[in-house]
Amino acid sequence: MEREFVGLASPIVGRAGAGGHPCQGVYYRPRGTRPTVAIIATHYNIDFSEHYLADLCATRGIGFLGWNTRFRGAEPYFLLDHAIAEIAVGINWLRQKAGVDTVVLLGNSGGGSLMAAYQSQAIEPNLTAEYGRTSIVPSALEIPSADLYISVAAHPGRPEVLTNWMDASVKEESDPLSVIPDLNPFADDREVPFTQKFIEKYRDAQIRRNHRITDWARNEIDRVVAAGHYDRLFTTPRLWADLRMIDGSIDPSQRQVPSCYLGDPRRANYGIYGVGTVSSLRTWLSMWSLSDSQCNAAPHLARINVPVLVIDADADTGVFPSDTRAIVDALGSEDVTLHTIEGDHYLREREDARGEAADLIVEWIVQRS
Repeated sequence: MEREFVGLASPIVGRAGAGGHPCQGVYYRPRGTRPTVAIIATHYNIDFSEHYLADLCATRGIGFLGWNTRFRGAEPYFLLDHAIAEIAVGINWLRQKAGVDTVVLLGNSGGGSLMAAYQSQAIEPNLTAEYGRTSIVPSALEIPSADLYISVAAHPGRPEVLTNWMDASVKEESDPLSVIPDLNPFADDREVPFTQKFIEKYRDAQIRRNHRITDWARNEIDRVVAAGHYDRLFTTPRLWADLRMIDGSIDPSQRQVPSCYLGDPRRANYGIYGVGTVSSLRTWLSMWSLSDSQCNAAPHLARINVPVLVIDADADTGVFPSDTRAIVDALGSEDVTLHTIEGDHYLREREDARGEAADLIVEWIVQRS
């Protein structure tokens, strides 16, 4: 197996002063070959250049481009149309330079909705400019479509996952310790399993919290622009409080509870790490807002008409059975294959889980290419 570093220009921004290319990744292929079929995997902000499936797929005969837009490690500045245009840079390289005929989009974890949005935009341009922007970038208007789509342990959309994980008991966004007692899922006297009444009240409050932040972000854009500026950063506290992380009877699976991707959800919830913790105003609207974001998967999945493989993990502590069902139900494709693997979100805890996933992926691709 060979690895090749790929650094390419962006149609939007220039090369960094220190020399780095905006678009970067690593291409994996069987040694001495030029595969005609290749996977491309990209995430909103996580570096996928060394994705855990890359080596495994390449040694099974399929090329794999672990691809990063300029938003790798830069989540607070994300804009969807910019990312879409920079994913196209990687796909064009595969087709024009690497000799690939069949391109497979792999949407892993948060990347599921991102790659769905890419294919959706390629099939039928539909992205619009967020509040405060006049238009999307021209390079996101005409992009090459892919031939197959794979979803691996994917979330149903960026605004959905953040809202589901939000602590509904935050009283003041400016005070990470402020609590509305009646909504506190971690209260010492809170009984688990939660009552249906509490679950419904909590979910409603999560949605209202998202909308409150959106309303504030829109007003703040107006204020900042009126003062002669463009944007600003802000923090969103307590984002590890999905009731399903605490109560295993909700959306039951083989996961451990209480648990989240950072371990103990109560500890993580009051920490400083996690998705959506820091955003610009425009990034909030582009990625996290329930009302404004176009990073929700369902409308994009509905436009996908190529064959689709959906893989989830039965012990995932952040993607739950109803999330996978929502993805499958939203798909417009008539050729959908669903498979559940025994394991956690990143398929690390069971020795053979990643190899099993690679076998499934490669066999499915070979059958359709």
